[in-house]
Amino acid sequence: MPQPDRRSLYSTVRKVLRTDPSEGPETEVVPAVDDARVIRALDLAMRIGESMFAVGASAHEVTLAVTRVAGAYQLQGVHVDVTYTSIALSYQRSGEGWPHTLLRVVRVAAPDHMKLQRLQALLVDIDDGLDLDEARTRFRAIRRVPFRYRQPVVVMARALLAVGAGILAGGSALVVTLTFIAALGAATTQSGLARLRVPSFFSQIAGAFVTTIVAVAVSALGTAGVEPFTGVRPSIIVAAGIILMLSGLTVVGAAQDAIDGFALTAAGRILDLTLQTLGLVVGILAGLELGSVLGFRMTLPEGPPPLGPLPNQVSGAIIVAVAVALFNGAGARILAVSAVLGAVAALVHAVGQASALHEAAASGIAALLASFVGVLVAHNLHVPSVAVTTAAIVPLVPGGAVFYGLLGMVHADPVSALGAGGGASSLVLAASIGVGLAAGASLGIYLGTPVRATLAGVARSRARVRR
Repeated sequence: MPQPDRRSLYSTVRKVLRTDPSEGPETEVVPAVDDARVIRALDLAMRIGESMFAVGASAHEVTLAVTRVAGAYQLQGVHVDVTYTSIALSYQRSGEGWPHTLLRVVRVAAPDHMKLQRLQALLVDIDDGLDLDEARTRFRAIRRVPFRYRQPVVVMARALLAVGAGILAGGSALVVTLTFIAALGAATTQSGLARLRVPSFFSQIAGAFVTTIVAVAVSALGTAGVEPFTGVRPSIIVAAGIILMLSGLTVVGAAQDAIDGFALTAAGRILDLTLQTLGLVVGILAGLELGSVLGFRMTLPEGPPPLGPLPNQVSGAIIVAVAVALFNGAGARILAVSAVLGAVAALVHAVGQASALHEAAASGIAALLASFVGVLVAHNLHVPSVAVTTAAIVPLVPGGAVFYGLLGMVHADPVSALGAGGGASSLVLAASIGVGLAAGASLGIYLGTPVRATLAGVARSRARVRR
């Protein structure tokens, strides 16, 4: 009987335990393009990434976009660094010569989801082999496209968002009308301040102050017995205004960047979110204190304003989602998807509340399901997932809890620590709901992305079989 070769056995065991560097593939890339083409391709990749970041894309999406464009034009091994205010790109071919390094400062504009959709379509065409000169020409055309809607339309859309929030809270026709008037005044004020280039922190203060003053006036008229303001809940007006002020903040983007490992970008977004929220708080407190000084003190309700019946919740969520997509520059396709996902989020949230789940847990589950479905639907309909996900979770923003907490702090006895307990607990509840929304939306995106990739792979395989 032949004996096994000991050297062969040793070689087999060694291959199982460790790898042999000599058996690895060659990693050197033969230069295939000249320097002029390298610069033009890198410039296109950088500008596409900058434009996507400025209109609402996450840092991870920007990094992937830059590397996709560079790889499509035979530039492998590109290093990309995205921070909150800049994008840096470096490329060196096979260690020869000096590296090509580009840096661009990102001036973040208002979200423009229609432009983001055009940029994503351009990325798909570049992956399919679009010529570099043609890609640069098409990008310049996309960059020059103005915002889809004029400013009066944006202002009316923001006021419509507050109307949806009022319906969501079960407000009467009079309350919804007053909410629309207050939101229209706040949105007009913020639009005027934006044209004057006033920092957004002060714009938040002004918008929240206008909304609160309207609510204080309605409360004073109701207390004086003036019809038809008796029995009106002014807290719904301020709660809808809070949802309006917080609708444009990047809660999901900040959480997603933190999870993706972009610490500087996430820290910048979180700091911006904190400042905008503080501006909102200052504006509300200033309005309440002014009313108190003038002798018009709002009555502290027993708790945060509850949501209305289920039909009100669904219809209000649809209006809010459509309004958010509208003032973010969305087209008809994004508007339709946002409306459906807003209804889905409202239904799931109502089911969670009926199941005696904590408010933060119900909101997180609703955001999770809405973002998961949004990622799948957005890929099939070729719309940005961030657009429909943001629109779907805005109706779940805890505007009522925030206002009740602030109002409780204003009414609290400064000598008694117990007096501020209700307000503080309501603010803690609002913070927990916000964390739940951000975590649920981010988790839904991460669960939906591999499923989307799998479904896309299956579709490509079936297409190849048919061909």
